[in-house]
Amino acid sequence: MSDEIELISDGAGLAVIGEPSAVERFLRARGLLTFTEDLGLHRLGALAQAVDGIAGGASEIAANSGRWLKLTEESAAVVQEFGLMETKTAGISHAMVGDPGSISKWLQIDTSRGAVLTNPAMLAGAAGIMAQLARQAEIREIKAYLQRIDEKIDDVRRGQRDAVLARMDGVALAIEEGLTVREHGGHLATVWSKVQTAAGSIAETQAHALRALAAHAEKLEEKAKIGDVAKAVRAAEDDVAVWLAVLARCFELHEAIAVLELDRVAQAAPDELDGHRLGLAVAREKRRELILEHTARLMNRLEAAADDANLNVLLHLPAARAIVGAVNQVGAAVDDFREPLSIEPVRDQIETTRWREAIRDAEQWKAAAMEAGPKAVAGAAVVGAGVLVVIPQTRGFASGVLKSALRTLR
Repeated sequence: MSDEIELISDGAGLAVIGEPSAVERFLRARGLLTFTEDLGLHRLGALAQAVDGIAGGASEIAANSGRWLKLTEESAAVVQEFGLMETKTAGISHAMVGDPGSISKWLQIDTSRGAVLTNPAMLAGAAGIMAQLARQAEIREIKAYLQRIDEKIDDVRRGQRDAVLARMDGVALAIEEGLTVREHGGHLATVWSKVQTAAGSIAETQAHALRALAAHAEKLEEKAKIGDVAKAVRAAEDDVAVWLAVLARCFELHEAIAVLELDRVAQAAPDELDGHRLGLAVAREKRRELILEHTARLMNRLEAAADDANLNVLLHLPAARAIVGAVNQVGAAVDDFREPLSIEPVRDQIETTRWREAIRDAEQWKAAAMEAGPKAVAGAAVVGAGVLVVIPQTRGFASGVLKSALRTLR
């Protein structure tokens, strides 16, 4: 029985390969076993037979097992601990551990006779499987997100979302059929003919959702009056969750196609598998960046609206509260959406400026005076610790401030 195990990382996940009991001991000792899933190492047996120059590769693979887990802070520590080395396969690092309980012996793949994945094609095959597992893990997280969203949105918005997603019903059914066939070990040649054109339909729906988010950002850019801004922000609050759900579904289907596509390439052109894996990774990153760009633009405009509202509390306290509350709701929805896409949340909750603070703020009085007109300001007084407060004499202006004060004090 060999205690040697191999560690492979592609930056998104960690694979542990070796004799089954050694793999289990290694993972259990680090508290990671329960977070892993089967790597599906048996699928490399077919690749070993398909690629020239891998004599006996299938039998070596059959004698071993592999586990995979998403790269988190804990599993990343394992990568750092064992000093995985870059390989000739782009984006893939590897190490050989002689004793799962220590790091007293490890060798880079090129110098280790005991390594199973000594052939670059085999390493590329393992990288392809890891890419599939990472996408499947993301699909599960997106499905959980969509379930949470479904419970939060009302019937009207749910109907709006479903009407948009209905355009992809045929595509979704074909993809799910392909995944079912794949799960049961079937050949994907027939199913692939139905799925290979699906990306266009998904991209069209994704573009529609992105345009909808962009339209909300544009509307906010056009509004100047606080009342108009409040209406635009409330419209965004009602609508954004719908379009985020549509985008999440599009991303899910893109990932599912990628899983099937990698299987198809492994079967039809195994020597092209590594290049295809890298190409799919680049395409995925571009989709993420596009979605991130649109959601970031919308949030930047919403946060600017909240800042403007917080500078106009004296005359528009109820509207300011409504705007800030809606912006926080949309921000929470965007952060929730970004989580399954492995995008870190970057925003904090915004607080509404208190009226008692606003009345002592010279900038608040300046903003109020600008709205009321240049003739509204007659003098100034110093209040508290040297804070300048403009005292208005226009009756309508004073009335607005007084009403805000009364609402605050009730």
